[in-house]
Amino acid sequence: MAKFALSPRPDRDRSRASMRCVSIVDRTVGVFAAVQHRILQAAAALLLTALSLPAQAQFRDVLVFGDASVRAALDEANKLFLFENGSGIVVTYGASAALAKQIESGAAADVFISADVESMDYVAERKLIKPDTREKFLGNRLVLIAGAGSNMTLAIGQNFPLAQALGSGRLAMADPAAGAAGKYGKAALEKLGVWASLADKVAVTPDTRAALLMVSRGEAPLGIVYQTDAATDKSVKIVATFPESAHPPIIYPLAILTKSANGVAPVYVQYLLSPKAEAFFEKHGFIVY
Repeated sequence: MAKFALSPRPDRDRSRASMRCVSIVDRTVGVFAAVQHRILQAAAALLLTALSLPAQAQFRDVLVFGDASVRAALDEANKLFLFENGSGIVVTYGASAALAKQIESGAAADVFISADVESMDYVAERKLIKPDTREKFLGNRLVLIAGAGSNMTLAIGQNFPLAQALGSGRLAMADPAAGAAGKYGKAALEKLGVWASLADKVAVTPDTRAALLMVSRGEAPLGIVYQTDAATDKSVKIVATFPESAHPPIIYPLAILTKSANGVAPVYVQYLLSPKAEAFFEKHGFIVY
């Protein structure tokens, strides 16, 4: 009896091949699902870790209240801090006494840079700063300025003829009731015996930068500003420098505020007190302590 070889059944082979493909797909899907599950688990763990970190450890902008006179130098120093640390600095500039009042009223801030000891004492007495963070930061000088094109010459001394030098013009200076520069200026003019003669000749400005602008624009023939302010504007020149003995020492203290929970604030303060930041302030004419 003859033997016949059985030929393969195409439908059966296709079925087996199809089953193998399904099996491979199932395994691939399973592996992908497992990997995806592990990725989701890792992401969730990272999220939980971030959420569990204390607020102090997270990067946040440092909110600063700073006297207007430090604007140019501080803005430059802050750019380097941002570059090196990745944390921005948001500064509210103004007159020190006015800023102290805002802090007392509950304004949100981390660091206060005052242009006078009295304004820092004001917030310290109300327990609004962390006492152990208070530092003697900068020093400055008080100067009499005129427009760059002025031929004014005047020596500052006891009973010097400031009122006569003004003629029909006015003396631009920060408000003694609100600005540190104004307080220093009034103290100097009183000690030199000329304040009384200027009763109707003073143009009071919100801060020293505004006084500088008045002289720069020619709206006042003379002004009293910080030496560092005069150095920032080529439209003015220094006529004379007030004797340091004529007014209280010009000291800029800084401190971290009591309500600050920003962990970057201490890092920022240490940076301001470091040689890295020192160069910016010396460049603008500040005395660095």
